Amino acid sequence: MHRRSVKVAVIGAGVSGLVAARELQREQHDVVVYEQNDGVGGNWIYDPRTESDPLSLDPNRETVHSSLHVSLRTNLPRALMSFTDYPFLRTESDPRTFPRHDEVLRYLNRFADEFGVRGVTRFNTRVSRVERVKEEWVVESVTRGSESVSREVYEAVMVCSGHNTVPRVAEIDCIENFRGFQMHSHNYRAPGRFRDQIVLLIGYGGSAFDIAVDILGLAKEVHVSTKENRFGVIFNHVTYHSMIKCVNKDGSISFQDGSSIFANTIIHCTGYKYHFPFLDTNEIVTVEDKCVGPLYKHIFPPALAPSLSFIGIATREAIFLIVELQAKWVARVLSGKILLPTQDMMMKSIEDIYHEMEEKELPKTCSLALRPLQGEYKHWLATQAGLPPLGEWREKLFAEVFKKLVELPLTYRDQWDDTYWDSIIQF
Repeated sequence: MHRRSVKVAVIGAGVSGLVAARELQREQHDVVVYEQNDGVGGNWIYDPRTESDPLSLDPNRETVHSSLHVSLRTNLPRALMSFTDYPFLRTESDPRTFPRHDEVLRYLNRFADEFGVRGVTRFNTRVSRVERVKEEWVVESVTRGSESVSREVYEAVMVCSGHNTVPRVAEIDCIENFRGFQMHSHNYRAPGRFRDQIVLLIGYGGSAFDIAVDILGLAKEVHVSTKENRFGVIFNHVTYHSMIKCVNKDGSISFQDGSSIFANTIIHCTGYKYHFPFLDTNEIVTVEDKCVGPLYKHIFPPALAPSLSFIGIATREAIFLIVELQAKWVARVLSGKILLPTQDMMMKSIEDIYHEMEEKELPKTCSLALRPLQGEYKHWLATQAGLPPLGEWREKLFAEVFKKLVELPLTYRDQWDDTYWDSIIQF
């Protein structure tokens, strides 16, 4: 099969962009990475600043890319935060199985240096527009400190800009009656300001878990309002409620289960919206809150494949493995080693997933969730990428994390059987 070398723009130098650039270079493609920060790492770059609007709703606010709080540790062991051929090994700076965020950033910097990604990255450069013109992509960008717009033409674009910077906020009836402070978890950095306060967390995913643990020792009371406790995690000294019914005229918060509280602070741990404001596809790709589509295998818009791809927007899976497998596949498709199905066949595959969601009465947004219905996805990608079968240890390790999270929600990171797991982990 004829091998092609393609000029590719990679948007973002976080986890997805770094491994995408490496895999593209391995396939002899001409790569340019655009990164708005002055270093690699994306969301793993800690920034002590918070946004001027703590709810991140003001369109005129100065945005802050990072969502990390100062004491954040990984909620997955480092073996699941490794690329398949570049293990996240223990270092003297932080040898723990669940390290702090700055240890992850050091790993990503080593990766960038090891594989020459830094040399093809344009730092402090924000992509302002990506537009299809005839058979090519025009990428417009602005370098920090300059008002001029640069334009460059590419044969393909890989969108690796992440999806954890535009917060979603819960809609609460009569919220204008609330007399306390509101913020989104995106702007949470440290627990000090919540000392002796009554704090209500809305939502119960990873960010709510982390913030609850962080503030428990300081806050007077911690409450959680959630539609469902999907993981079955229960923290002692946390009071659980159903969804919020309304805020009453006296400022108290009523819940659908009939309970009510007065709170000093509401923290919206309600996740993020997919947001690609720079991308113009003439409405071929639609972005609606938590759904991006249509995308074949969560990557290619059929009408624009293979010249446009999205890396890392699928959820509920160990992200390092998924983005690496996606990047390997896309790089091989672009080089001509792998042929995509026809546009009609790709659309049929997408519609099959949507139909399955409907049959199981799941919202369309679940199409991007790889668990529990798309467990074979990573194995399919590994086959496409030409890799040997993925080791069963990854699935066992993933399951053990959630088992320990339920059993020891406050301390599972430090009560881990390293000896046993180190003996079965294989890279």
